[in-house]
Amino acid sequence: MTPGEQFILALDQGTTSSRAILFDHAGNPRAVAQREFAQHFPQPGWVEHDAEEIWQSQLDVARSVLQQANIEAHAVAAIGIANQRETTVLWERATGRPLYRAIVWQDRRTAPLCEALRAAGHEAEFSARSGLLLDPYFSGTKLAWLLDNIPDARGRARRGELAFGTIDSWLVWNLSGGRLHITDASNASRTLLYNIHANDWDDELLALLDIPPELLPRVVASSTVYGECDAHWLGAAIPIAGIAGDQQAATFGQACLAPGMTKNTYGTGCFMLMNTGQQAIPSAHRLLTTVLWKLGTETSYALEGSVFMGGAIIQWLRDGLGIIQAAGEVEALAMSVADSGGVTLIPAFAGLGAPWWKPDARAALTGMTRGTTRAHIARAALDAIALQSADLLAAMENDSGVRLAELRVDGGAAHNNLLLQIQADLLGVTVVRPRVTETTALGAAYLAGLAVGFWQSPEDVASHWQIDRRFEPSISDTERRARLTRWQQEIKRAIA
Repeated sequence: MTPGEQFILALDQGTTSSRAILFDHAGNPRAVAQREFAQHFPQPGWVEHDAEEIWQSQLDVARSVLQQANIEAHAVAAIGIANQRETTVLWERATGRPLYRAIVWQDRRTAPLCEALRAAGHEAEFSARSGLLLDPYFSGTKLAWLLDNIPDARGRARRGELAFGTIDSWLVWNLSGGRLHITDASNASRTLLYNIHANDWDDELLALLDIPPELLPRVVASSTVYGECDAHWLGAAIPIAGIAGDQQAATFGQACLAPGMTKNTYGTGCFMLMNTGQQAIPSAHRLLTTVLWKLGTETSYALEGSVFMGGAIIQWLRDGLGIIQAAGEVEALAMSVADSGGVTLIPAFAGLGAPWWKPDARAALTGMTRGTTRAHIARAALDAIALQSADLLAAMENDSGVRLAELRVDGGAAHNNLLLQIQADLLGVTVVRPRVTETTALGAAYLAGLAVGFWQSPEDVASHWQIDRRFEPSISDTERRARLTRWQQEIKRAIA
């Protein structure tokens, strides 16, 4: 570290761990710390986190990166936050004490409530106003469940004694010593309670879920100085200046700043977002319409599609079938054969996500013969990840009318060169992997840095984005169409 050098501290609060990364002006990570925390599964379909443990783990890793880098807190120009979206926390304003464990985005306990609202004819209203589907995935029904199941919670909420927030709100509340109760527009748009067209909480949706508005955080831009963290946490009163949900932050970190630019994250699942500019495009293919970020008074939107099983398919090869010992082995194994030998994997282990949304679909492995080997199954697994993403992109192109020029990729499985080549072949477009793949944290850093002048403009941010490798399509249009057609046929069989 050079004397006087300044940094941005990104807090990347994920589903299984909290991370902190210190970025320099070139957008390079200079120190990284990570800490896992407990996952709680009290009943089938229920997933919970200890909100206090999340806060403590995030504080610990923030302190750790400052120690690693051997810098004082005053060398940090700003703090940016990216967070697991939809996870829901309810706490007392007076004490900051959570009233219940955080209900995680994966939790399905509110499926009966979603079904009741659907049966009552409210799904179209939720979709038109919030851009979302009526699904337990989102925060609104989780908050309603908490208010229904904690004694006097709704009454206390109306009296202004309680606060609701997603994880970004919870972290900022704690960092600021309870002075800031805020959320940014990207996180607000994931609650089922926010009108993405009016850019405000929606009174009609709140009434349908019987949620008192006194609970809600103030909605702010994704890049502005909100306030400062208490000096005793890190050693100085550092500006808190950027907030975005993890997938929106990754899109910003990928510098997908113009309409039509698209990124895909290959994590446990796959998350594809297409920037649609200042137009909130409704989807005819059951994609989500979501706020991408708000810069100043200008709101940008995205189409989003989610695949439930991405890198998790590789985990299944390792833990379920035992055909590999470590995830990193799958690329060499799959490359040992020219193709899948006619084998198709439909990875509907937890149903199918967008654009199918078939929760009752079941996984299938088809086309096997006596000549099928574990290498063919490994190849079919990589094909399945890429084919699901091809379905998402086709839906986005149809909804938006935009033909993609390139796909920017990140996430753990994006280090697999064969997967990205298969993806380029199936899409018929260039797939681009950046040099810095920590795009979620980088996006949070960029948003915070813009607010304090560390970077001067979105164009300045984009100039720091660097390519690691391009993957160009290498098969004919005829072969591509044949492979996509066969996939569609097998999907329809799995659904049937």
